[in-house]
Amino acid sequence: MAKVLPARTIVDGADIASGRRLRVMKLFNRWVLPRLVLIPLCALFLLPLVWMVSVALKPTLELSAYPPSFLPKEPRWSNFRDAIDVFPFWRYLWNTALITLLTVIGSAISNPIVAYGFARVDWPGRDKIFGLVLATVFIPFPVLIVALFDIYSTFGWINTYLPLIVPLWFGNAFWIFLMRQFLMQIPKDISDAAKMDGANELRILFQIILPQAYPAVAVVCIFAALHAWNDYLGPLIFLTNPDQYTLSIGLTFFQSQSQYDVQYNLLMAASVLIVLPVLAIFFMFQRFFVEGVTVGSFK
Repeated sequence: MAKVLPARTIVDGADIASGRRLRVMKLFNRWVLPRLVLIPLCALFLLPLVWMVSVALKPTLELSAYPPSFLPKEPRWSNFRDAIDVFPFWRYLWNTALITLLTVIGSAISNPIVAYGFARVDWPGRDKIFGLVLATVFIPFPVLIVALFDIYSTFGWINTYLPLIVPLWFGNAFWIFLMRQFLMQIPKDISDAAKMDGANELRILFQIILPQAYPAVAVVCIFAALHAWNDYLGPLIFLTNPDQYTLSIGLTFFQSQSQYDVQYNLLMAASVLIVLPVLAIFFMFQRFFVEGVTVGSFK
């Protein structure tokens, strides 16, 4: 027995060391390794935003310094006030906010209804028509510019906000796809039970399905807001009255004043002011955004 006990002690020590190494490896793979990869990637994606803020705070003379400095030596916060004075910032902010609000409302109403028809209602040719709808995602917008301008001109919509708002009240193919994938995760038994109680499709949609699909609706609203807020080609083509311009068009004022002397610090300051609402919206609704774009997020 005296010869067996030390061997057993050695075996136990080896098992403890092996289990410790296994726990360390699991801890490394779960916590350390993802951060070693994600932190540099996040820094890479944040670099343009940090550089934009840095240039926005630099004085004009510091822009021509060589080698360029990453951070401003003497931050000049008055650049933001000067950038607002270059173009009618508040007027364009109101125009952009109005278009964005109406676009979000229309998208929040139309896309869930269309997606519900493709995901929860059985009708002949449903999948084929959905394939055609989804195929429109691959049609680039510049291909449709001439045809859309001709159609909107016939309706008398040129130089109004209608071409920028009305089309999104009838759904967007990609947003319909996102909503459909989310709605398909909701068990069919819920709809069947409601039908047995006498509920029609609209009542099932608005009282049963949509309350459980708030994350997907929030994602659609975020995408719609980003689309309307950052849209440049639409206002450039369909709007001719300067009083109706949006913020994205307003940035061109910094280059139109002088072809050879662009004040990039004021341009970056205006860009920061335009980007801030977008960042605020994302951070406010990021939980819904992550839940909505994750397939199978319904519990």
